Amino acid sequence: MTGPLRWLLRQDQGPEHLRRATWAAVAGLTGFYALRYGVDAPGMALYALFGALPLTLFSQVPGPAEQRTRTFLAVLPAGWVLVTAGTLLAAHSWSAACGMFVVGFTASYLGVGGPRLGGLASAFQLYYLLPCFPPYAPETLDERLGGLTVGILLTALVDRLLWRDEQPVPYRVLLADAVDAVAGYCASTGRLMADSGSGTAAGAAGAGAAGAGDAEAADRSAAQRDQEAAYLALQATLLSRVAPAERPTSASLRDRACYDVRAAVRHVRAQLDRLLAGARGPDPAAAHLLDRTAAALRGAGRVLRSGSPGPRDDALATALSSFRADRTRRLAGVTALRLRQDSVVQAAATGALLAGEGARIAFGAPLDARWQRPGGPFPYAALHAPARWWRRLRLHLTPRSVLLQNALRLALALAVARLIVGALGLPHGFWVLLTIISLMRTSAAGTRGALPPAVLGVAAGAALATLMLVVVGDAPAFYIAAAPVVFLVGFSVGPVLGTAWTQAALTLVLILLFAQILPPDRHLPAVRLLDVVIGGSLGAAASLLAWPKGAGGELRRSVVNFMVRGAEACKTVTLGLCNGPGREQAQDHEHGYGLDRARPQTRPQTRTHTRARDRTRDRSADPLRPAHAAMLLAQAAHTQYRTEHAGRDQATPPWETAMQPGHHTVSGGGLLLAARRDGEGAELPADAAALLVALADRVADDCLRATEVVRSAGADVPQLSGPYPAAESAPLRCAVAQAQAEVSGADADAATVLLIADAEAWLTGVAHDAARVVRKAEAAR
Repeated sequence: MTGPLRWLLRQDQGPEHLRRATWAAVAGLTGFYALRYGVDAPGMALYALFGALPLTLFSQVPGPAEQRTRTFLAVLPAGWVLVTAGTLLAAHSWSAACGMFVVGFTASYLGVGGPRLGGLASAFQLYYLLPCFPPYAPETLDERLGGLTVGILLTALVDRLLWRDEQPVPYRVLLADAVDAVAGYCASTGRLMADSGSGTAAGAAGAGAAGAGDAEAADRSAAQRDQEAAYLALQATLLSRVAPAERPTSASLRDRACYDVRAAVRHVRAQLDRLLAGARGPDPAAAHLLDRTAAALRGAGRVLRSGSPGPRDDALATALSSFRADRTRRLAGVTALRLRQDSVVQAAATGALLAGEGARIAFGAPLDARWQRPGGPFPYAALHAPARWWRRLRLHLTPRSVLLQNALRLALALAVARLIVGALGLPHGFWVLLTIISLMRTSAAGTRGALPPAVLGVAAGAALATLMLVVVGDAPAFYIAAAPVVFLVGFSVGPVLGTAWTQAALTLVLILLFAQILPPDRHLPAVRLLDVVIGGSLGAAASLLAWPKGAGGELRRSVVNFMVRGAEACKTVTLGLCNGPGREQAQDHEHGYGLDRARPQTRPQTRTHTRARDRTRDRSADPLRPAHAAMLLAQAAHTQYRTEHAGRDQATPPWETAMQPGHHTVSGGGLLLAARRDGEGAELPADAAALLVALADRVADDCLRATEVVRSAGADVPQLSGPYPAAESAPLRCAVAQAQAEVSGADADAATVLLIADAEAWLTGVAHDAARVVRKAEAAR
């Protein structure tokens, strides 16, 4: 026996499968045997068994032991409601089917609230499923609720007593690794900017200049290594690469803040990439700010690892204020290149400031006073939990949400199956719906792929069960002894070997248990096989008729929509920046988006461009909200897509690269708008505003052109209008001219110059990300 056990423990997730099988056997069979033979209450025994099995075999409950126990206890009242509803609605097939649709949809859709609710969806559906079938016996409701209570309480108790398999790495630790990696990248970039070009002053100093050049090359090589390490660490925090139980997808304050920390750190890395590609130095002020930025990022990493906010550190905020003041003093004689470089350095530091604040909010720190204003970067921190949950649920109430599609598809399949079972009067009809829950996938191809091995496994299990019933007959002692063995072996080895083995084990278990409640029936295995065929066929039909491509059909549309909304936001945010605080709407009506005369005449007039132009008209009040909502829907589709295609070898499109322009728009635009709402700068002069709007229009056109790469799956690779060198940037030349004309250096004028530079750096950064999408498509071709 040690050989097979050793083999199982060496398999991927083998220990976890063995633990869950033991958990199901002990929790489920203890209550079943105690109530069936100790109290002679077969009805209670059945519900005790089905109170435990959904939680042990069909659900994923994340978290430490104490948290899991609280979750199980919270499931108990929900289970009472569902069993009561199923018992009362079983009077008619139509009422049971309506209830099945509501329960199936609600349990699945609540998964948008995070892995804790999503992992319990199958359990909630099964708690309603069993009592909603005949016999209609409301007088037995107390027995059913008593059995369910025993099963759930035993599940919680046994879970605390069993050993736990190694848990997945918490998301906060993965995020801390990414923050630390970006901090290292930031520090090496700062050293490069401190030393870059130091050898040029040596001129013809010969060996001294050569030595300085060697030092700069070494610093650049180190920065490039740190750049790759930061990229890999951030890739490890993608939701599609994180264990489902650890994904920060709920509406809790911690998950929302961790999500924002990753967005801020990703923004920092994007700015560092630009600095590494075009840094010119030496620049002691920028190098010092980058050094303080790296220290602040390391502090945020410590908060994430420890799970405690700790004391607030304002060193980066002080350094950032000093840097802004230094930029104002250095405006006389400033170049376009230095204006853009300083804006990028400042954007990196501001992103790190937000990352540190988000990390502290995630672990209970109150929102700092500097962020407590309308339009601030952490609006959810001031909301109560119900408001946060409602916003998350409302976001996915759209046909474009893959989570809503999944919920509707499953609910429809379960309701139709319940009607068919009632119309045909199938015995043990709940097995039909059980098959749908266990075999139905999020795409037609996935469901069809799961069905043949399942039918094969059920057929093998049914044949073996029929032989057992014929040979053993009415011998309860055999079934009592055999059930634990089949539980342990079948549900530990079966998942390792595949779907066919799991379904064979499930068939044997069900026959063994029902033989102890009802007189053994040799026709029961054939009924089980028929029910699986019917349930699998209904699930396959539902998958084929409702969103058959799964996330694959929605992902491309969602990513394109995100890119289009990001392009729109480039223009609406720029209009808001060009106006004085609070005057966005007036400027929108004044321009009426009649700036088409400034647009390149070579822009293709596609339907995408027309729709984008139309949708930008009324967004100035909150220009980033549409892009942010589109981003969340695209990320949900991408996460499901990666789950559907896990383990496949074929290359997939670079979806993360395609979404990067939108990410940059949301993060960078949000930082600029936050500064603008604080009243930094008056309304821009008309010439500067026109140049910035023209640049925004050009960048938006490039982003829209890049969407054609995604829309055509790489078949259409357009030409972009870039690149965007600083020396040729019209807004930067305008800013330099204003800085040189204003020798007095008044604060308002300096703020205007810096605002032009910051907005220009943000827009050209978005254009740089759009160009990467096209370059990757060209390389793939």
